[in-house]
Amino acid sequence: MELSIRTADVVTILIYLLVMIAAGFYFARRNRTTEDYFVGNRSFAGWVIGLSMLGTIVSSATFLALPAAAYILDWRQLTVNLVLPFIAVLAVVVFIPFFRRGKLTSAFEYLGQRYGFIPRMYGTVSFIILQLIRMAQILFLVSLVIQFLTGISIVWVIVAIGLFIGFYTFMGGIEAVIWTDVIQALILIVGGVVCIYWVSADLPGGFSQIFEVGQAHNKFSLGSMDFDLGKRTFYTVAILGIINWLGIFAGDQNMVQRYVSARSTREAQKATIIYSMIALPMWILFFLVGTGLFVFYLLNPDPVVSGLDADQVLPYFIFTEIPPVITGIIISAVIAASMSTMDSGINAISTVTVIDFMKPWLAKGREDSYYFRSAHLIVGVVTFLVIAGAISFSLMEKESMNDISLIVTSVFGGCLMGLFLMGFFTERIDGYAATVALIVAVLVNIYLGLGLLGILPPSLTLMIHSYWVIALVNGTFIILAYIIGAIRGRNSKSLEGLTVWTIKRGSGSGDRGNTLKSK
Repeated sequence: MELSIRTADVVTILIYLLVMIAAGFYFARRNRTTEDYFVGNRSFAGWVIGLSMLGTIVSSATFLALPAAAYILDWRQLTVNLVLPFIAVLAVVVFIPFFRRGKLTSAFEYLGQRYGFIPRMYGTVSFIILQLIRMAQILFLVSLVIQFLTGISIVWVIVAIGLFIGFYTFMGGIEAVIWTDVIQALILIVGGVVCIYWVSADLPGGFSQIFEVGQAHNKFSLGSMDFDLGKRTFYTVAILGIINWLGIFAGDQNMVQRYVSARSTREAQKATIIYSMIALPMWILFFLVGTGLFVFYLLNPDPVVSGLDADQVLPYFIFTEIPPVITGIIISAVIAASMSTMDSGINAISTVTVIDFMKPWLAKGREDSYYFRSAHLIVGVVTFLVIAGAISFSLMEKESMNDISLIVTSVFGGCLMGLFLMGFFTERIDGYAATVALIVAVLVNIYLGLGLLGILPPSLTLMIHSYWVIALVNGTFIILAYIIGAIRGRNSKSLEGLTVWTIKRGSGSGDRGNTLKSK
């Protein structure tokens, strides 16, 4: 069956896109300095930041991939997110006060203050590369959906969506990003609720039948409860979830930029709590949509569905079962999910490039207006790179795309969690210990990545599952850095305000304090 997008849906989507463009123009008038462009003059309320966090973390891949995972298998992929509330508590108590003190803008400023130049550059470069790859993938995936519905060449879809997102990010800076993220997060939630409502309405037994039939087919399983670290059991995925969320809350620039954009430490903490309270139920909602689709097509067999990939089932249901306009809202939610992730990533890369490369190294001592203009230029360059990357993905086999993502994530994503956590919680590890351990861990990362790709001969390959690459690399860094630090003795550098043991309690509650001085 050939699907085509309807006029009413096109109009609905265009209205949504026009609102996004209007937001870009509106906030462009309010940007005069880099402080405005990067952190919105640190003036946002907690609820705004919380919804923006939600929009940033959830991508279009999530909107499609989670229902697909529940449809084809069960709920075991939810396990990685069950630990989110526990890590959020640590963020509220420890991470946010660190980044709020001293009016930091970049997460990697902290690494420079704590360890020195090399770890700071590693963190910055790693973040930029990982974000470029992630955004290119997301742009490619959402473009596949639009191509599927319109028949337009995927290259033109990629270019159009990429330029659109880049334009309003270029114009409005972080204010446009955060406020459009709020709108996009709300549309995303509405889209999920509408989907589950329509699935339930078309079932003879209603909403409860999803649970009855799903339970009978073991669709709510969270995975095997065996403690086998070589398989995707409940405990394995939970451990990986802890590592994943520690990395996001402790040192992901997209999150840190929102911590420091709040108008107070209390508002930043409130934002994180709000985000955590909404995110988990929302993920459960997406999994429920997937289970509902399974039940719907089990009871209403459709020969077309049997020939679809799992991530095409939801779009097919939307266009065959849901009326116009409502369909347009849901498609807008899919687009919104990609936009909220991409605009945050583009602005974050612009921020760290100026703060971590230009100000301390490439263009020291310039007027703020110079850095402000540079930030706009960087947004344009990043947009071009993301579009080029998405087009490259469209020309690759799916396996090749996954391989590239695997090796890039392996090589450049390994040590960030360890760097931040050891900085926060230890005094022994100095810049020398961190740098040596970092170099060794990156070499281990490369070795493991080559093994996963099958480039190394079997005799030289360490046979571990890809789940454990980041855990092993971070473990290598943590153990080696601590050993070197213990051998070298007490850190000679002043760590005042840089660890949980040396931070000044109650010094200005982190809003205007100068405990951390910019380098």
